[in-house]
Amino acid sequence: MNAGSSPSADGAAHPVVFFDGECVLCHSGVRFLAARDPRGRLRFAPLDGETARRSLPPSLRDAGPDGTVVLLEPDGCTSVRAEAVLRALAATGGAWSVAGALARSRALLALLDVGYRALARRRTRWFGRTTECPLPDPSMRERLLP
Repeated sequence: MNAGSSPSADGAAHPVVFFDGECVLCHSGVRFLAARDPRGRLRFAPLDGETARRSLPPSLRDAGPDGTVVLLEPDGCTSVRAEAVLRALAATGGAWSVAGALARSRALLALLDVGYRALARRRTRWFGRTTECPLPDPSMRERLLP
């Protein structure tokens, strides 16, 4: 996890999950996380959006071929790929909190990142791309950042 220089992108105490806004798999991942976050702790923003431009360095905004998911936490810390996914799951609470413990294992993260990169390189071939953002339901609108 890298220390960032700014608090959470929306200025509040919410972790922000940055994702490739044109990736169908990424949109599914956002819906999966949101469904497991009944308290609404997580916020979501596309990597090519205004929130990412204000909050992340260019090296983290480029989804590239491995479709990097980035998590920016309220304390300014960032995580990427498998660690970001695990820490986002942990932020939802409940049984998913165990994912936070998994995110602390460097050996496990290295292994998970191999799988993450392999899937991410094939994500558009297997799941496709979209230029249209699916319309969010009313409960999600306030959680989606530009």
